[in-house]
Amino acid sequence: MPSRLGGEGERQGAPARITRPPPSDARVHFAPEFGQRFVVTVDTEEEFDWAKPFERTGHGLRHVPRLAKFQQFCEGFGVAPIYLIDYPIASDPAVGMALGDAVRHGRAEIGVQLHPWVNPPHQEQLNVFNSFAGNLPPALERAKLVKLRDTISAAFGQAPRIYRAGRYGVGSATAQILAESGIAIDTSVRSHFDYSSQGGPDFTALPLHPWWVDRQGGLMELPLTTVFSGALRRQGPWLFPRLWRVPRLRGAMARAGLMNRVPFTPEGVTAAEAIRCIDLTLADGLPILVFSFHSPSLRPGHTPYVRDARQLDQLYDWWRVVFTHLACCGIKPASVSDIMQAALI
Repeated sequence: MPSRLGGEGERQGAPARITRPPPSDARVHFAPEFGQRFVVTVDTEEEFDWAKPFERTGHGLRHVPRLAKFQQFCEGFGVAPIYLIDYPIASDPAVGMALGDAVRHGRAEIGVQLHPWVNPPHQEQLNVFNSFAGNLPPALERAKLVKLRDTISAAFGQAPRIYRAGRYGVGSATAQILAESGIAIDTSVRSHFDYSSQGGPDFTALPLHPWWVDRQGGLMELPLTTVFSGALRRQGPWLFPRLWRVPRLRGAMARAGLMNRVPFTPEGVTAAEAIRCIDLTLADGLPILVFSFHSPSLRPGHTPYVRDARQLDQLYDWWRVVFTHLACCGIKPASVSDIMQAALI
């Protein structure tokens, strides 16, 4: 369990903030026997058109039964996915049929993913700014999270302990709300990405290594894994943001093998590139690799990444290659409990 001694900002009375670069003493250290591990997180969400304005209704849930097939696939590799579930999914009886047995027997875990536009109470205006839950008034962000947490708990018979904000939209009050709600791990930070142009958070200054956001509240940040590859990879954290307005140059550098930003996901990343970056990340000593993808990709036609049966086969092939490579490297999967128990005081 974490130490009750706060980091630099906490000692000075500053509120814990997920978006604030952590002090050096906030880094999480793990027991030596923990080694290096990985987790598979699934943004388990409703189907909607990503190119259209946000709506409270009109979404679909047709892919939910497909979760059972993905779960069976992961079990074949000894992997227990973490399904980060939003309100429409948690309210659908089909999710219990697809995942309930696996969750009850520890072959899968459930967590929270907050999409505020489809999550009651509905008190905010529908717009891009309010699609980031951290931009809402704290009382409303808290009410939505508690409603979702309780709905998930009722559906699965256990309380979730891990959270991801939809659109990665954490804000200034999110850490306190999570700690008060019994959440042990936040995994909303997408290092090396910047959503500030839409009113969202800027994660470019935040590290990949887990850190304590709130030691006293016992809240850990477990960022999604994104790394830079190529000859200039070490310069990526400061150089890539400076090329944000020059996408053609970023693309040219990636094609030339100089620098490429690679998130750990089958959506838009080839298996070969993923394997190269897994090896780089392991060599860098990152203790936990965090993979992710969107659950609607399990049924063709619901995301830009899986439009037909061939691309769905490619998604499963990607996971097959990645799981096999991780096993060959001796990298085992980890659960939420594994992570929290291995974290040193």
